[in-house]
This record gives sequence, structure tokens and C-alpha cells, in this order.
Amino acid sequence: MAARAAADLEGAEAALSRALRTETDLRVREAMLTGLARIGTPVAVESLLSMLRSDSAALRTGALDALQMLRSLGAVTSQLLRDADPDVRILSCELARSLPAPEASSLLCEMLAGEQSANVCASAIDVLAEVGGPEALGTLADCARRFRDTPFLLFAINAVSDRINVKSASTRG
Repeated sequence: MAARAAADLEGAEAALSRALRTETDLRVREAMLTGLARIGTPVAVESLLSMLRSDSAALRTGALDALQMLRSLGAVTSQLLRDADPDVRILSCELARSLPAPEASSLLCEMLAGEQSANVCASAIDVLAEVGGPEALGTLADCARRFRDTPFLLFAINAVSDRINVKSASTRG
């Protein structure tokens, strides 16, 4: 398949990126996204990152999947969690899910410390339900204070905090 072979050509990042924006065949699109992830150069990564801003949900999801293949996922996720666009920060929380739990928890807590969007916080808290440890409890409590008038978020924070406390108690006992 031409899309797979293109990833082996020097300088293919730009051509793959351009072609992705108009490609409609899902298999070809997947091969192109995978090719960009496999290439892994800064230009290829930037191309994948730019697709997180696409109007196409399928392209955004494909770009997320491709980004999860990167060796530099931690650095990319850290960068995206500081993005000015809250939608990009929400998607970045999903990337954090693929990192080792301590790294994901640290990055999400760092982002949560100053986050002003309840929806972004909710996405981070959802991932912390899986990866968070006792070190996240203080950040969660601070978030609860900031969003004390946002019932859905308070509910999520309480549920995750309880889950972390139970998990922590069971590993000590």
C-alpha cells in the first residue's frame, strides 16, 4: 500500500500530512497516521498535533491513537496539557492515560492546579480515577474548592478521592 511505503521515504511527513486532510478511506488514513507516528520526527509529531484541532472527529481520534505510539508521549502530553484550547487539553487527558501511572498523575495534577475549565478538570479527574494515587488528593481538594459551585465536578472529585483512599488503604493493609 502506497501510504505505508510513503512513511519509509525521507521527507514524507509533509506529503502525508497534506494527504491526510483530504483522505476519506479509513484504512488509508490509518496507515498515514501510523506512518507519521512511526516517522516520529518533530515535523511528523507537529502534523499529528495539528490534527487535534480538526473539525473531523475521526481525524482527531486517529491523531490521538497515533500520538499514543510515540516514544516522546510524555513530553507531547505535557505540552498539550498547557495548550490554550480547552478542547485540546481535554483530548490530552486521554493521552495521559497511556503514560505510566506516576507520570500521568503528576502531569494531570500539574495541569489541574491552575485549570479554570470545569470540563477539562472533569476529563483529568476521569483519568486520575485510574492512575491517581494519594499524591493527587491535595490537588483534587484544591480543585473542589475552586469549583465548589459545580455539582457534577464535586461529585466526580469525591468519587475519585474515595477510590484513591480505598486503593491506598488496601495496598497498605
